[in-house]
Amino acid sequence: MGKLRVTVWNEFRHEKESETIRSVYPNGIHQAIGEGLGTTDFEISYATLDDPEHGLSEEKLQNTDVLIWWGHKAHGEVQDEIVNRVYDRVLHGMGLVVLHSGHFSKIFKKLMGTSCDLKWREAGEKERLWVVAPGHPIVEGIGEFFELEHEEMYGEHFDIPQPDELVLVSWFEGGNVFRSGCCYSRGQGKIFYFRPGHETHPTYYNENVRTVIRNAAKWAAPTTRDYPKYGKAATPLEPIKGYNG
Repeated sequence: MGKLRVTVWNEFRHEKESETIRSVYPNGIHQAIGEGLGTTDFEISYATLDDPEHGLSEEKLQNTDVLIWWGHKAHGEVQDEIVNRVYDRVLHGMGLVVLHSGHFSKIFKKLMGTSCDLKWREAGEKERLWVVAPGHPIVEGIGEFFELEHEEMYGEHFDIPQPDELVLVSWFEGGNVFRSGCCYSRGQGKIFYFRPGHETHPTYYNENVRTVIRNAAKWAAPTTRDYPKYGKAATPLEPIKGYNG
């Protein structure tokens, strides 16, 4: 089997507009995420909001096994045509890893069918992420928990459908908790939402965070199963008395 074709998508706005954020991610959040994946198992490419078609042409998506999505301040600028294009690819088997504030992206909300709203606070507080599904491949190589010294708080209630599998739960210094690692399937596609990654903190250099994202990309890889055929089934598997099709 060849390398997984992973496209890392990022708005790439914060890094251009803020010297503070640019000092943390000088080459963009997407580059830090891609570097964390490494090239041993992945063929990595990048796409950003201001690219033609947001970098997500039909051809590009057809050549993407797993799409990693980071967005925050410009969700509304993502064209609905592109959202529908990504949605269709997920249903046909492309994996999707949604990071941090991507919970409010058009594509995640469309796939979830809920508001995806939550509580939040920017206080640079400690986050402790607990592994609650220790046998899950997404947390392979992670201990019982890991900590991030400074992060933005996301708190319950998180308005998402009940996850198919809950892998990680966060506790924050201020007392809030949050479902931080959530697995879903939609059509033939697998989706993983992973909470950490506020743009002012160096979260995507953390080796535990990088391990989770690497594992998630592998977990979300497409299967080789053919897409189901829908519509009228004119020819029955067994003869039906009096049926002429």
